[in-house]
Amino acid sequence: MSSGYGSLSDGDLATLAVAGTDAAYAEIVRRHRSHVYRLILGNVADADEALDLTQETFLSAHRALRRYDPARPMRGWLAAIALNKCRDWGRRRTVRRFFTFARDIDEVAAAVPDDRPDQERVAGDRQALARLRRAIADLPASLREPLVLHAIEGMSQAETASVLQITAKAVETRLRRARIKLGDALGR
Repeated sequence: MSSGYGSLSDGDLATLAVAGTDAAYAEIVRRHRSHVYRLILGNVADADEALDLTQETFLSAHRALRRYDPARPMRGWLAAIALNKCRDWGRRRTVRRFFTFARDIDEVAAAVPDDRPDQERVAGDRQALARLRRAIADLPASLREPLVLHAIEGMSQAETASVLQITAKAVETRLRRARIKLGDALGR
């Protein structure tokens, strides 16, 4: 990849990618992959699924690149696609649960050896983090999505409102409700 792509704006990269420059789209992916992954992980609480959904997000974004409006931030556009992928995943997951019994993520995680020092503290931290991720994933989408975008991804309330196509006041209300539900779920 040419180092010249790093200095281009997302809009310029999108234009080049639409014209067939693969390296331009690779730069878009490089810039935004960690943000998209964290956003998805915050919604699905499963690292493997989050990786798959991140790939699906970038594939969908590449196919829809002609419809990207350079006046809008690329980060918000990708976040909207990622959230749609999370919603689709949630619907598929509900159907799968209905037909089969899935293994609990804690069972799978317990089978993975951990060779780091202070195993007890690390295990406690992992359990707490897994419990928090499950609690966030169990929130209704209307509360989970603004929480992940604002509190985890660091988007402003206005940016979150723009991505979710709701008012900033609705974001504020949903954030408050999400925090209350999380507090109740985690036993304060």
